[in-house]
Amino acid sequence: MSKPRIGTPCIGVCSTVFGDTVCRGCRRFSHEVVDWNAYSDEQKRIVWERLDELLGLVVSNYFEVVDADALASQLDYQNLRYQTQLSPTGWVPELLKAAGRQRIDYRVFGLEPLPAAEGMAPRELYDLISKECHALNQAHYDRSFARPVGSTGELVMQAAREKGLINDLQE
Repeated sequence: MSKPRIGTPCIGVCSTVFGDTVCRGCRRFSHEVVDWNAYSDEQKRIVWERLDELLGLVVSNYFEVVDADALASQLDYQNLRYQTQLSPTGWVPELLKAAGRQRIDYRVFGLEPLPAAEGMAPRELYDLISKECHALNQAHYDRSFARPVGSTGELVMQAAREKGLINDLQE
């Protein structure tokens, strides 16, 4: 029996080809986009978990999922694609994007809108959540991977130190 394949977070809107370090579509880091097919299942799960955690942090400022089964059922009924690797909170942006400017009864979808969502059209919420989520992912990337350097020489020296090729006394 084969194990189920772990799908890609890609939604076909990749901004890493234009130089972004964090994709504005799937929110993966550029190196994750490039290396995805070489990743082990465990590496893919780790990426999915980070994406879900950060998306959940942002969405939970605007909505509480009170009935995940109703949300899944309604998304299926509306024929809306959603990533099953994400928790139900992570499915909310797909609903918002599909609804556009049309007002919807969130309670039918098992959602309780929070005060921060009050008076906003679904598309406005989608855009806001996307912007906040991208900023959060960018901050995570910057904290984990970005290296502030003033010149290429500094970058080379920093890499050499990390590899143990030189120490601070040799400089």
